[in-house]
Amino acid sequence: MHKPRLQLQASFDIAWLQYLDKQGNASQSLPEFASPDWLTHCFRQMQLARLVDDRAVKLQRTGRLGTYPSTLGQEAISVATGNALMAEDVYCPYYRETGALLERGVSIEEILANWGGDERGQNYRHAPQDLPICIPIATQMLHAAGVAFALKYRHQQHGTPLQVAVASSGEGATSKGDFYEAMNLAGVWKLPVVFVVNNNQWAISVPRSAQTSTHTIAQKAIAAGIPALQVDGNDVIAVAWAVRDALQRARGGEGPALIEAISYRLCDHTTADDASRYRSAEELQQAWQWEPVRRLETYLRGEGLWSDAKQQDLARELAQTMETALNSWESRVPEPATAIFDHLYAQLPEGLYEQYDQLRDEQQAGAQE
Repeated sequence: MHKPRLQLQASFDIAWLQYLDKQGNASQSLPEFASPDWLTHCFRQMQLARLVDDRAVKLQRTGRLGTYPSTLGQEAISVATGNALMAEDVYCPYYRETGALLERGVSIEEILANWGGDERGQNYRHAPQDLPICIPIATQMLHAAGVAFALKYRHQQHGTPLQVAVASSGEGATSKGDFYEAMNLAGVWKLPVVFVVNNNQWAISVPRSAQTSTHTIAQKAIAAGIPALQVDGNDVIAVAWAVRDALQRARGGEGPALIEAISYRLCDHTTADDASRYRSAEELQQAWQWEPVRRLETYLRGEGLWSDAKQQDLARELAQTMETALNSWESRVPEPATAIFDHLYAQLPEGLYEQYDQLRDEQQAGAQE
């Protein structure tokens, strides 16, 4: 068979970034922002996110909370992402983002309220511009592209500082059409948006190897003309550097970026899942050896920045913080039954007037008994 002479038209490389190796040793000089105070702050927030996770899972198991998606083993990605954002940026999260929400000023009470079915939990007091948690896979990436378009338009029309939209997702979302559409729009319109992909190796029960034949998730951005970087997602410093750099370039008008953060889901997909049915105990045990909290603690202790006494003090502080949040959440006045309509419609359709009135009257009658 004839083989024509071919000319190379394009090629690409995907770079990898890591500051702390799996043993918790510095693999290169740390960036300037990674001061002792910053490192200990991130360490605290990662442990707080893990504690919130633990309590939320226990609340679900006892019937006091709805289905909950843990972030166990992935705390570095969410904490670093939330920490890198500026207050005026817009965050478009998927559901596995406890650490980022805490960094954005969302209270534990609000997080618990949301997963308990109280929509007021997503009316964030300290991050009102951020979008609610998105459950449908990959749709938040299109939301972020739309937000970024609005931010760029406002910047161009009114001369306001350019804000950035940031979307988070799991690697499974990159198999959806929404992902590719969002990437294409972001690339064509050079939007100020950053996509942070948590490659935790599993999309529910589907392993990464069965999701895509690409060598990396990051390279999917190349087709959209978007810069991409793969980072060690269990290294909070690497994730923070990558997100900060992408945000700075977007704010400077250089357009979008995609960051693939390599991690591992140490938990079930959600509390409705049993991961032991589709992955081995050996695989899980191996992944625990390079999880992010232990890795950062090892580094901090090696630098003389952490000790058993500090850990005990922090454990007591976080336990009290969690207890206070639980009490606040449990003492919330329940929403009225009509909230099911109020949170769904800006203006109630005429065809639902009768149902709304009936539900309201039944609740009022029940309250008087």
